[in-house]
Amino acid sequence: MEKKIRIGMLISGSGTNMEAIVKACEKGTINGDVVFVGSDNPAALGLKKAEKKKIPTFVVYYAEIIRNFKRAPEEHFFPDDFDLEDIKIKQSLIKKKTSTKKISTFIETRAIAEAALLEKMSAHPFDLLVLAGFMRNLTPYFIDRVNTTPGKPRIMNIHPALLPAFAGTDGYGDTFRHGCKVGGCTVHFIDYGEDSGPIIGQRSFPIEKTDTIESIRKKGLALEYKLYPECIRLFAEGRLTVVKMTYADAKGNLSQRSVVKIAQVQ
Repeated sequence: MEKKIRIGMLISGSGTNMEAIVKACEKGTINGDVVFVGSDNPAALGLKKAEKKKIPTFVVYYAEIIRNFKRAPEEHFFPDDFDLEDIKIKQSLIKKKTSTKKISTFIETRAIAEAALLEKMSAHPFDLLVLAGFMRNLTPYFIDRVNTTPGKPRIMNIHPALLPAFAGTDGYGDTFRHGCKVGGCTVHFIDYGEDSGPIIGQRSFPIEKTDTIESIRKKGLALEYKLYPECIRLFAEGRLTVVKMTYADAKGNLSQRSVVKIAQVQ
């Protein structure tokens, strides 16, 4: 049997996806162990659930870091390897029309928080980092220090919509408000944009005339709890490969996109 992978998790709330993944590890569906659960929110209910499972936990309180920085930026120190201009060039989270000051403040505050995250995580070596309801965008500063091998991303996220539609924080709500006839969820690797990384897996459900936002969320969550462990299992089995594909649009213009290929079981 292959060696178990070490799974780190970041959460912000109740940790229901975390519970589904931990359960899949305990049952042997995923050949892995959860080695830590971190959060940006000290009140996250999922932390207590992890502690009951004897999983190490920690908190990096983003809201406090951001508030203190805006109050007295001169009192904060950036990591030695922090390069603001490099991150500005790489990131595609913030619209270009946003003021330079707002972009800089966003990146600077996140880098301070992310450096603290990386320090906490360094005590728990991991093979895969899973975002399970972590409500913070990650900057290139953090991503580049986790994804150290080209072509082998190690940060996975689940999104409550069928990407590339409805990126952002309210996928199920956007699905409902647009009158979609089908909803769903997506697991993808993280890149420098917002919910724009290569897609690993998706599941969908029909939307009926009687559905509400609440019923759509309930349907979606039921699929999330199945899909996320399935995608992590594929990672643990070494079956996920990210490759660059070249495509031509209707006008013949070529562009490249990173996509996930899933190897068949030998």
